[in-house]
Amino acid sequence: MSLRKLNRTALLLALVIVFQSLRLYLPIPAFVSVYIIGSLVNACLLLAAATVGWKAAMVLAVAAPVVAYLQQVLPVPVLILTVAAANIAYVSGYLILAGQNRILAVSVATTAKFMIVYLTVAGLIQYIGISGKMAAMLTMTLGWPQWITGFGGGAIFFAVRRKLFNSSLG
Repeated sequence: MSLRKLNRTALLLALVIVFQSLRLYLPIPAFVSVYIIGSLVNACLLLAAATVGWKAAMVLAVAAPVVAYLQQVLPVPVLILTVAAANIAYVSGYLILAGQNRILAVSVATTAKFMIVYLTVAGLIQYIGISGKMAAMLTMTLGWPQWITGFGGGAIFFAVRRKLFNSSLG
């Protein structure tokens, strides 16, 4: 990996950590922060995939849920694997189709991420026997909001990417 790619990867990783830390410092309701922070992190994942490459994007895809767990957003450690797998599917879905149609690529990536997170969380809730408030929280943060954050991240990514490539920094 070149020094330029390493620097960009480090910058994007720092952004992911800063974005995830917003929930600790800003008085945003938890349900709202899911949309804002999720969209920003997804944008970073796509930006890494498009500008630095798949290896850097995979690092971010795995690092993001680890940070979320350390911040006690993911209540069960096994969810690190679930969210990492969903992030990897998001990046992979985008990269596979980005050369043909970027909007389709984001749509497929978002669908893949949603399916992995939703089905795994639903299965874990049943298997582990999670109920009550925790089950409702997991369903609300790792369920259908993933659609919105996936597309929101894509929209932010398109705007940032356009600026980067127009300013010849891309």
